[in-house]
Amino acid sequence: MSLGTIVAFILGICTVVGSIVSATDRPMAFIDIPSVIIVIGGTFVTCFISYETKVALQAVKTLLRPFKKYNDMNASLKDEVGRMIKWGYVVQKNGLQGLENEVTEQVRQDSPFLAYGADLVVTGYTGAEIRQILEHMMDEEGARNRIATGALMKMGGDAPAFGMLGTLIGLVIMLSNMSGDPASIGPSMAVALITTFYGVILARLFCIPMATKMNARFDRTELINNIQMDGLVLLAERKSPRYIQDKLNSYVDVKDQFLIDRDMNKESSAAN
Repeated sequence: MSLGTIVAFILGICTVVGSIVSATDRPMAFIDIPSVIIVIGGTFVTCFISYETKVALQAVKTLLRPFKKYNDMNASLKDEVGRMIKWGYVVQKNGLQGLENEVTEQVRQDSPFLAYGADLVVTGYTGAEIRQILEHMMDEEGARNRIATGALMKMGGDAPAFGMLGTLIGLVIMLSNMSGDPASIGPSMAVALITTFYGVILARLFCIPMATKMNARFDRTELINNIQMDGLVLLAERKSPRYIQDKLNSYVDVKDQFLIDRDMNKESSAAN
């Protein structure tokens, strides 16, 4: 589970509920089932109208994905560069057979993209061919991810609109009853405005933040995949570990770069 996301979400809910409770002695006035139906029902129905069912379902599932742990957000770019450099030494010493031995089941489980690319290197594709294949793979994966988050962003835009629709419905009902008891106008107006309140909450606390979080995660994964792809291309071209170091360190902040003379010696000393 993503503890940061869970804590932030709970704090967001507490902020809204706390402000309501501290501002009125009738917090239950903010609960209105017809308003909930209009906003949530309308937002989700519009998503299914706008997109194919599979994409719409994927967007709904994306609402919950930010609460799950995302390993790539904590992955070290320095470690990825270091892995490519170590594989460079393996290929230099043992050839492609040595690289094949480095792709363990754990690597295949943790990083399917890296394992797939390493298999391409072992097969004997050229660096240019590997880059072409992996770039196409990344583009397609990115397109699939962006469709879901795009649908979620659209839901964030639709929710306030349905909140306004519910408000208009409430105002029409209120105005049609004005010939009756004037004292009922105030409560009716409050109920009408609650629908807009629900629309803003659904958009700004659920849909848009979740889509933004997932886009940030996809960007991080894409960065790691680019490091891995460039590293694999350099391995296929039989570039030296020093060249791999200098090329891949361009992805990493200067203070966090992997240096062979410093970091490889540290690991060798630790192993001994």
